Amino acid sequence: MKGAKLAIIIGNRDFFPDQLVTEARQDILAVFDEIGIESVMLSEEDANLGGVETWEDAKKCAALFKAHADEIDGILVVLPNFGDEKGVADTVRLSGLQVPILVQAYPDDLGQFNIERRRDAFCGKMSVCNNLRQYGYPFSLTELHTVSPTNSAFKADLKKFVGVCRVVNGLRNARLGAIGARPNAFITVRYSEKLLQAYGIHVCTVDLSEILGMAEKLADSDPKVKAKLDEINAYVPTGGVPTPAVVKMAKLGIVLDDWIAANEIDATAFQCWDSIQQNYGVNACGLMSMLGNQLLPSACEVDITGAAAMYALQLASGTPSALVDWNNNYADDPDKCVLFHCGNWPKSFYAGDVEMAYADVLATTLGKDNTYGALAGRAPAGPVSFARISTDDVNGRIRTYVADGMMTDDPLATFGSRAVVEMPGLQTLLRHICKHGFEHHVAMNASHSAEVLAEAFETYLGWDVYWHRG
Repeated sequence: MKGAKLAIIIGNRDFFPDQLVTEARQDILAVFDEIGIESVMLSEEDANLGGVETWEDAKKCAALFKAHADEIDGILVVLPNFGDEKGVADTVRLSGLQVPILVQAYPDDLGQFNIERRRDAFCGKMSVCNNLRQYGYPFSLTELHTVSPTNSAFKADLKKFVGVCRVVNGLRNARLGAIGARPNAFITVRYSEKLLQAYGIHVCTVDLSEILGMAEKLADSDPKVKAKLDEINAYVPTGGVPTPAVVKMAKLGIVLDDWIAANEIDATAFQCWDSIQQNYGVNACGLMSMLGNQLLPSACEVDITGAAAMYALQLASGTPSALVDWNNNYADDPDKCVLFHCGNWPKSFYAGDVEMAYADVLATTLGKDNTYGALAGRAPAGPVSFARISTDDVNGRIRTYVADGMMTDDPLATFGSRAVVEMPGLQTLLRHICKHGFEHHVAMNASHSAEVLAEAFETYLGWDVYWHRG
């Protein structure tokens, strides 16, 4: 995942000390260097110390941003003093950028309330936000109203903001692949392509018969099949899977890889039940796991909005996501439950005992010989985030929920891909899911990213968000 590049606007007012602007520039560049963020900002020669105050400054800064528009992920507004609120808003408007904005303001020092060091950024931040609101630009705020860039709290704000930028910009240009038709029984995962498209999320479709037909045309002796076989066998242990089934998976994997690359797909949703088992004779779980591990999330049952949530979590954290079922209670503990799926989680979600086998549940009706390819293993203890995106067609809205929790190492004697999760107030979240008609699928990621997604979804995409905080 590429590093972030932020455009910087340093606000200024000429009756405040110039040295405050110089110091702010040095502080921000040092923090960016520490975190690994690139910057686009006026030089000290382009405007007075590189700050933005006048209409001319705004035009110069906007022109610079326009020249780098394709590289800029977000805008950071820095207020070392009160700043010129109109200059900031004009710069954003003239630049034409439609990216997230973070507003930072320096704190005053009680021991330096003299004319040489007084800032008044506490007040100026309100004026900048007022102008941005008037101009119609959504923006993010630091956790503290005033905070120095060198403070650890601001560094945390900045890292969160970069995640917000990745989510917003990524979803606004996302290309999701629907591979096959939605299984007839799963009307729970129906969605509106038109609502998704309104936010820049494009859905590409392909009939499963085309994918399977191309796979069956590949010869066992094809060098590409041999290479894919080696890749599968190196990914997880496949000793319990008959060789013909792994060969079928290899051929299918080649076709999927080619289609994803040709269509520049960011995430997929696969028709995994039960056409592929009946007509091709394998489960696609292992291949979906491999895609997810390569940061190409893949959801089950053509759950496109589930795939979108997986991709959003991945954008926020930079790590693979998985799709799970909210599946079982955990004994009598109201704050714990069991997560389960047949076996398509990226291998980073498993402890060391993961292996490829057959899908236990599907095998009861479809037979073992038709269901090889699923992964089986237990998720280790650690942080976890959940997200769900759903299209509310009746009201023309996109609705979401996000939450953070912990995976535990509580005893769990069962099969498939499984985990135990603990979350304060879990019953409240489950009630919300049921009352508002959300799907039984949820995307998960081994991170705590709920806050980033809540900000991205609500502030910049305008979606309805329930952020469960226990």
